Amino acid sequence: MADAEAVGSAFISYYYQLFESNRPALGTLYQDQSMLTFEGQKFQGTQNILGKLQQLPFGACKVNLSSKDFQPSISGGIMVFVTGNIAMEGEQHPLKFSQVFHLMPFNNSFIVTNDMFRLNYA
Repeated sequence: MADAEAVGSAFISYYYQLFESNRPALGTLYQDQSMLTFEGQKFQGTQNILGKLQQLPFGACKVNLSSKDFQPSISGGIMVFVTGNIAMEGEQHPLKFSQVFHLMPFNNSFIVTNDMFRLNYA
Protein backbone atom coordinates (compact mmCIF):
# COMPACT_ATOMS: atom_id res chain seq x y z
CA MET A 1 0.00 0.00 0.00
CA ALA A 2 1.24 3.50 -0.86
CA ASP A 3 2.47 5.85 1.86
CA ALA A 4 -0.54 8.15 2.40
CA GLU A 5 1.57 11.09 3.58
CA ALA A 6 4.02 10.93 0.65
CA VAL A 7 1.32 10.43 -2.01
CA GLY A 8 -0.99 13.02 -0.46
CA SER A 9 1.76 15.64 -0.19
CA ALA A 10 2.87 15.09 -3.78
CA PHE A 11 -0.75 15.22 -4.96
CA ILE A 12 -1.65 18.52 -3.28
CA SER A 13 1.56 20.14 -4.46
CA TYR A 14 0.75 19.13 -8.04
CA TYR A 15 -2.99 19.88 -7.78
CA TYR A 16 -2.64 23.43 -6.43
CA GLN A 17 0.18 24.24 -8.85
CA LEU A 18 -2.23 23.42 -11.70
CA PHE A 19 -5.15 25.14 -9.95
CA GLU A 20 -3.15 28.37 -9.76
CA SER A 21 -1.81 28.43 -13.30
CA ASN A 22 -3.33 25.80 -15.62
CA ARG A 23 -6.81 24.66 -14.55
CA PRO A 24 -7.57 22.82 -17.81
CA ALA A 25 -4.75 20.38 -16.96
CA LEU A 26 -6.64 19.33 -13.81
CA GLY A 27 -8.84 17.20 -16.08
CA THR A 28 -6.19 14.48 -16.11
CA LEU A 29 -6.78 13.90 -12.38
CA TYR A 30 -10.48 13.04 -12.71
CA GLN A 31 -12.52 10.34 -14.49
CA ASP A 32 -16.13 10.01 -15.62
CA GLN A 33 -17.09 8.47 -12.27
CA SER A 34 -15.40 11.24 -10.26
CA MET A 35 -17.57 13.61 -8.23
CA LEU A 36 -16.98 17.23 -7.16
CA THR A 37 -19.14 19.02 -4.62
CA PHE A 38 -18.33 22.73 -4.80
CA GLU A 39 -20.18 24.91 -2.29
CA GLY A 40 -23.03 22.37 -2.23
CA GLN A 41 -23.31 21.99 -6.02
CA LYS A 42 -22.57 18.51 -7.38
CA PHE A 43 -20.69 17.84 -10.61
CA GLN A 44 -19.92 14.36 -11.95
CA GLY A 45 -17.47 13.41 -14.67
CA THR A 46 -14.30 14.98 -15.96
CA GLN A 47 -15.96 17.46 -18.33
CA ASN A 48 -18.49 18.74 -15.77
CA ILE A 49 -15.85 19.07 -13.05
CA LEU A 50 -13.43 20.83 -15.37
CA GLY A 51 -16.23 23.10 -16.58
CA LYS A 52 -16.93 24.21 -13.02
CA LEU A 53 -13.27 24.77 -12.17
CA GLN A 54 -12.74 26.83 -15.32
CA GLN A 55 -15.85 28.97 -14.67
CA LEU A 56 -14.69 30.18 -11.25
CA PRO A 57 -14.96 33.97 -11.06
CA PHE A 58 -11.21 34.46 -10.75
CA GLY A 59 -8.24 33.60 -12.91
CA ALA A 60 -4.76 33.80 -11.50
CA CYS A 61 -4.54 33.08 -7.80
CA LYS A 62 -2.17 31.85 -5.13
CA VAL A 63 -3.11 29.06 -2.73
CA ASN A 64 -1.49 28.99 0.69
CA LEU A 65 -2.23 25.87 2.72
CA SER A 66 -2.64 26.15 6.49
CA SER A 67 -3.09 22.47 7.29
CA LYS A 68 -2.81 19.10 5.53
CA ASP A 69 -4.03 15.72 6.78
CA PHE A 70 -3.71 12.35 5.08
CA GLN A 71 -5.17 8.92 5.88
CA PRO A 72 -5.21 5.60 4.06
CA SER A 73 -8.81 4.64 3.29
CA ILE A 74 -10.22 1.18 3.92
CA SER A 75 -10.88 0.85 0.16
CA GLY A 76 -7.16 1.15 -0.65
CA GLY A 77 -7.20 4.85 -1.46
CA ILE A 78 -6.05 7.95 0.36
CA MET A 79 -8.09 10.64 2.07
CA VAL A 80 -6.67 14.18 1.86
CA PHE A 81 -8.01 17.13 3.89
CA VAL A 82 -6.60 20.64 3.49
CA THR A 83 -7.41 24.10 4.76
CA GLY A 84 -5.95 27.34 3.50
CA ASN A 85 -6.37 30.66 1.75
CA ILE A 86 -6.89 31.58 -1.89
CA ALA A 87 -5.43 34.97 -2.75
CA MET A 88 -6.96 36.22 -5.98
CA GLU A 89 -5.09 38.57 -8.25
CA GLY A 90 -6.09 42.17 -7.56
CA GLU A 91 -7.90 41.35 -4.29
CA GLN A 92 -6.66 42.42 -0.86
CA HIS A 93 -8.39 39.80 1.25
CA PRO A 94 -7.82 36.08 0.61
CA LEU A 95 -10.69 33.60 0.89
CA LYS A 96 -10.43 30.84 3.49
CA PHE A 97 -11.32 27.36 2.25
CA SER A 98 -11.29 23.69 3.11
CA GLN A 99 -11.13 20.80 0.66
CA VAL A 100 -11.29 17.02 0.88
CA PHE A 101 -10.05 14.59 -1.78
CA HIS A 102 -10.40 10.82 -2.01
CA LEU A 103 -7.62 9.43 -4.18
CA MET A 104 -7.72 5.93 -5.63
CA PRO A 105 -4.93 3.96 -7.32
CA PHE A 106 -5.22 3.85 -11.11
CA ASN A 107 -2.61 2.73 -13.68
CA ASN A 108 0.38 3.08 -11.33
CA SER A 109 -0.80 6.52 -10.22
CA PHE A 110 -3.82 8.02 -8.44
CA ILE A 111 -7.03 9.68 -9.58
CA VAL A 112 -9.50 11.85 -7.69
CA THR A 113 -12.73 9.93 -7.14
CA ASN A 114 -14.25 12.48 -4.75
CA ASP A 115 -13.53 16.18 -4.22
CA MET A 116 -15.41 18.44 -1.78
CA PHE A 117 -14.71 22.18 -1.58
CA ARG A 118 -16.10 24.79 0.82
CA LEU A 119 -15.32 28.43 1.47
CA ASN A 120 -15.07 29.11 5.19
CA TYR A 121 -16.98 32.20 6.21
CA ALA A 122 -16.37 33.38 9.76
